[in-house]
Amino acid sequence: MRVIFAGTPEFATQALQAIIEAGHQVPLVLTQPDRPAGRGMSLQPSPVKKLALAHGIEVFQPLKLKDPQAQAKIAAIAAEVMVVAAYGLILPQAVLDLPHYGCLNIHASLLPRWRGAAPIQRALLAGDAETGVCIMQMEAGLDTGPVLLRGAFPIEANDTTATLHDRLATLGAALIGEALAKLPLSATPQPLEGVTYAHKIEKAEALIDWHKSAGELDRHIRAFNPFPGAQALLGGQTVKLWRAAPVAGQGEVGQVLRVDRQAIVVACGDGALAVSELQKAGGKRLPVQQFLAGNPLQPGDRFDIAA
Repeated sequence: MRVIFAGTPEFATQALQAIIEAGHQVPLVLTQPDRPAGRGMSLQPSPVKKLALAHGIEVFQPLKLKDPQAQAKIAAIAAEVMVVAAYGLILPQAVLDLPHYGCLNIHASLLPRWRGAAPIQRALLAGDAETGVCIMQMEAGLDTGPVLLRGAFPIEANDTTATLHDRLATLGAALIGEALAKLPLSATPQPLEGVTYAHKIEKAEALIDWHKSAGELDRHIRAFNPFPGAQALLGGQTVKLWRAAPVAGQGEVGQVLRVDRQAIVVACGDGALAVSELQKAGGKRLPVQQFLAGNPLQPGDRFDIAA
């Protein structure tokens, strides 16, 4: 088939690679404009742009798709379908209507749960038992379109946003390959019940609230790994917590109950959290034993409690 691909981050690259390997023609790739990144803040291409250029595919980076010139460029491709994966721009109806089979979105949740920008993190924060990918026929609403294919798998006790991201990207690539091979597919409207929205992750959400239960904080740490990292305050200094597990224990909220080579055990609103990997501002991620060498802690010390 003749396919336009629209995507930006690493999540989308597996799908684009799968489409290319399946033998489809990809005459045009849409991706976000280059952004400043790194220490020098030089302009960096998106992961999708890098992959497209490596395959000799033309890359188009419009600031918006409501522009008639942008729409004319897409129309000129005469694509049979557009595949969208974490692109980052809203597709107006005029663009949705251009391809023969419309636009198919690879969405990393089990719709209608977690429509929106951050479905992986929100599923972890909520303690969902499973997650998955839906191939959705796009329409004007935010992730409201009917579903063509879906796949699901359990969320494991040690899953982070990073591990789920990689498994969901692999599943999304497999499902879009299957969908393109079977078009046209019958579409199932999303149920009206069970709709939730995965609002964009804000950095301010990363701060640990020790009044929450150990189970909630365990999910919090895993949901904010790798970005932006769950943050706690210790003596007024920011410390990122990267790995922890709920354990039995009680005490004053935020108080260090026990310290050994494996973990720093901190009292929560319900239960305790055994923190085993930490990072001071400007430092490296360290296992507890190495962290304690430069940051001695002992039972009775207390993490700062937000007002």
